[in-house]
Amino acid sequence: MDILKDKVILVTGGTGSFGKKFIKKSLTLGVKKIIVFSRDELKQYEMKQEFKDNRIRFFIGDVRDKERLYRAFDGVDIVIHAAAMKHVDACEYNPFEAIKTNIHGAQNIIEAAIDCGVEKVIALSTDKACSPVNLYGATKLASDKLFVAANAYVGEKQTKFSVVRYGNVVGSRGSVVPFFKKIKDTGVIPITDERMTRFWITLDHGVQFVLENLERMQGGEIFVPKIPSMKVTDLAKAIGPECEIQIIGIRPGEKLHEAMITEDDARHTVEYESYYAILPELSWWSNAIENRGKPLPESFAYTSENNTEWLTIEQLKEFIE
Repeated sequence: MDILKDKVILVTGGTGSFGKKFIKKSLTLGVKKIIVFSRDELKQYEMKQEFKDNRIRFFIGDVRDKERLYRAFDGVDIVIHAAAMKHVDACEYNPFEAIKTNIHGAQNIIEAAIDCGVEKVIALSTDKACSPVNLYGATKLASDKLFVAANAYVGEKQTKFSVVRYGNVVGSRGSVVPFFKKIKDTGVIPITDERMTRFWITLDHGVQFVLENLERMQGGEIFVPKIPSMKVTDLAKAIGPECEIQIIGIRPGEKLHEAMITEDDARHTVEYESYYAILPELSWWSNAIENRGKPLPESFAYTSENNTEWLTIEQLKEFIE
C-alpha cells in the first residue's frame, strides 16, 4: 500500500467508526500526516487519548463550512470523505439538515479539493443510495452523482474523485448489532419483517477496500465489493439464541432487501474477481479509460436477496465476537 507513503491524508468524520479504523491502519503504512476533520470536540478529545501519535492533527470543522474546508485542505494529498448524517429517522425528521450535510457538504468537498490541489478523493456511500426509499439514501445518491461528475469539473487540475459503496458494517455506530446486544437480556428481540435481508461487511474489510481503490481508481468509478448477505432473523438468533423474535412491522423508509447495483446501473458496470465498478455514462469517460472488467449479463442486479454468498448463524456469531 505505497499509495499512502509520505502522503498527507485528511479524513472527514474522522472520529467515527470507519474513520478511527482507517486512521489506525494508515499509521502503519508510512503516512506523513493524518488530519482528523470533524465537528465534535469531545470525540476528538477522546480520540487524542487513544491515539498517541504525533503525525495526527485534529481539526474542528463542518463540511457545510466551505471556508473551513479550504483551510483544512491546504497541503493535503488524499481526502477520505466519511462525514455524513446517516441515521434514517434523523434524516426524515430533519430533511434540510441532511441535505446541507450530505449534498451541500459534498459540493464543498469537491470545490475545496480541486482548488487546493488534492490528488485523490474517495467518498463513502451506502447501499441505501441505490434505488433510495428514504431521504438518507436520496441524499447519498445525489452525493454519489456529484462526486462522479466532479471529474468533469477539474479542468487542467489533476484531482480525481471516486466513490466506494458497501452495506451494513458490523458493529459500527448505528448498527443493529449493538442494539440487539443491549436488549437481548429482555428475552425479546424485535424484527421488522422476518423476510428481511442485508449485506454485511466488517470494518477491517471496508477499510481495506478503500485502500485498494485508492490504488486502482482513475476517477469516476463507484466501487462495490462482493460481500455476503445475511438474514436479519439469523442475526437475532446469533446474538440472542434463547430470545423470542417479535415481528413489529416494517418501518417507514425501510426496505425488505437492499441493493447496491440496479439493472440500469448494470448496463455500465464491469465485474472483477472481488468487486464491481459502476462506470460513468458521461461523455468524458468513454475514451479516457481502458476497461478490463467483464460486462454484466442483461437484467443483472446486485441485491441482498439474490446474492450467491450467505452467512450462516455460526459465521455471524464469529463476526460478532
